[in-house]
Amino acid sequence: LPQLGPHLPPRLTQQPWRLLYCTGRDGFSLRTLYRRGGQRGCPTLLLIRDTEAQAFGAFLATTIRCSNGFYGTGETFLFSFSPGLKVFRWTGRNNFFVKGDVDLLMVGGGSGRFGLWLDGDLHHGGSHPCETFDNETLSRREEFCVQDLEVWGLA
Repeated sequence: LPQLGPHLPPRLTQQPWRLLYCTGRDGFSLRTLYRRGGQRGCPTLLLIRDTEAQAFGAFLATTIRCSNGFYGTGETFLFSFSPGLKVFRWTGRNNFFVKGDVDLLMVGGGSGRFGLWLDGDLHHGGSHPCETFDNETLSRREEFCVQDLEVWGLA
């Protein structure tokens, strides 16, 4: 978390964060993640470690929730640690920030490709270059298996 500090919106840099959801404690379930997602409108940090020990994730300017369409703001970004921190910010080309339904969580999009996606049981996900963030693939492969997942929210 400290490495991401300089990349967060300035209003959040002095705020305390707390762990809202983690697979080790809460199990692997997107529905549970939505339930524990924090107060509506609260910024969220999604951290993932895959089975190849790659770490990556997303900063969302808002709560992770079920939605009919995409939501979020241009403060949203994707990041990876491989080996150093890389941050992929909004390009301004579209507003496909976050979309959640019962079987899929998507961050970033365009032309049918998602910057980061997770399935309903949070075991599988993927990452593709997308127009929203002009990102690299966050994991070593375009599809990955989740080892640990954490969601942090402002305390």
